[in-house]
Amino acid sequence: MVAVGFAVFETAIGHCGIAWSEDAVVGSQLPEGDPERTRARLRAAFPDAVEREPSALARRAIEGVTALLRGEDPDLSAVALDLSRVPPFHRRVYELARTIPPGSTMTYGEVATRLGDPGSARAVGQALGSNPFAPIVPCHRILAAGGKPGGFSARGGTATKRRMLEIEGCYLEPPALFDV
Repeated sequence: MVAVGFAVFETAIGHCGIAWSEDAVVGSQLPEGDPERTRARLRAAFPDAVEREPSALARRAIEGVTALLRGEDPDLSAVALDLSRVPPFHRRVYELARTIPPGSTMTYGEVATRLGDPGSARAVGQALGSNPFAPIVPCHRILAAGGKPGGFSARGGTATKRRMLEIEGCYLEPPALFDV
């Protein structure tokens, strides 16, 4: 069995978390409201993981996520992900989602069509709802038809999704004068 480590780290939207093995990130976690809840969520997902100082691989991922949530444009595509526990369809959805640049969006239907299965928009939504790598796999950039936010399983739901998009300069509704 590969030893898994995890860490909780502060970002502009709260304390996120990451779990990693020697070779790849095995999971990441958006904030749960406070560091202890984020830590508990990581422990539930990775019961054998040990909290420790991040490895070099984990540090690079943490730096990228932190920069992303500050409104910068880091390249998270180089972060190695362990997709071994992910079903093949989900893997394809996550790989496509990783190609959407900050500040851009696609709809569930557009993702389904790009995957060559235009009738699978609902399955795309289900895959994103169980994304174990948010925001490294930027599921917040995928919307429902008509530019509506759709669902979002992170704490705060669609309000968190909107906030993450706004950090990237993408507004689902025109911002008010003092919002920008």
